[in-house]
Amino acid sequence: MNPEEYQRMFEAEETQWWYAGMRAISLALLSPELPARPDSVRILDAGCGTGNNLRHLARHGRAVGVDLSDEALRFCRARGVAAAKAELLALPFPDASFDCVTSFDVLYHRWVADDRAAVAEMARVLRPGGVLLVRVPALKMLWGAHDEAVHSRHRYTPGEVKALLGGAGLEVVRVVFGNSFLFPLAAARRALDRVTGRHGSDVSFLPGPLEWAFRSVLRLEARLVGRVSFPVGTSVFALARRPRVRGSVGASGYNSAMETRGR
Repeated sequence: MNPEEYQRMFEAEETQWWYAGMRAISLALLSPELPARPDSVRILDAGCGTGNNLRHLARHGRAVGVDLSDEALRFCRARGVAAAKAELLALPFPDASFDCVTSFDVLYHRWVADDRAAVAEMARVLRPGGVLLVRVPALKMLWGAHDEAVHSRHRYTPGEVKALLGGAGLEVVRVVFGNSFLFPLAAARRALDRVTGRHGSDVSFLPGPLEWAFRSVLRLEARLVGRVSFPVGTSVFALARRPRVRGSVGASGYNSAMETRGR
């Protein structure tokens, strides 16, 4: 990711409409799956970026993060959250270390050389019965200037995400689109960008009334996501669980991760 993107993220993540709305949807999916006592829950944010999601996850358990970027980790230190430098393909934790692993807009990056191996590695550090929440950008038709700015490799379909999780031996609980109500606006924006040749990131604040309106729309989605599956959206959210049966987590995916380590 371009270094200036981390600065934009750091400044925007708490209140900007997209970040706040995506966080609301993520927590609406995740919170019912976590144990009631936060002091007993260990959470890993794999690819934690500038650390704002870690701040919110810490309300639900003992949260730590990893990221490969020194720039991102500098911002994590500024936020006062626990984060360390590590690759997704070689997480520095023993098997079954965490009750919950999250990965928010990470697997699509160019520096994730093998997304199957990355998911297998996240599954490895989950305890039996633990949950994984993944969020990735959706649909190739939405590819645009922002994807280039953040060094995207791929935009996913729900079927692709489901196959990734199942290939790692995880039980898929839910796969849904997010940012669905605003999808027509996003698709129109991408089409216009292709016509005008616009470059650069989408991370910016809108005029006050639009910020409030868009944030409210996504918070409405967060209230509905437990009961409704939307047919389209700009992001894919996937919730999966590590089976409780010993030895049932993704042999093929785990072997791929080990082979990648050894290269």
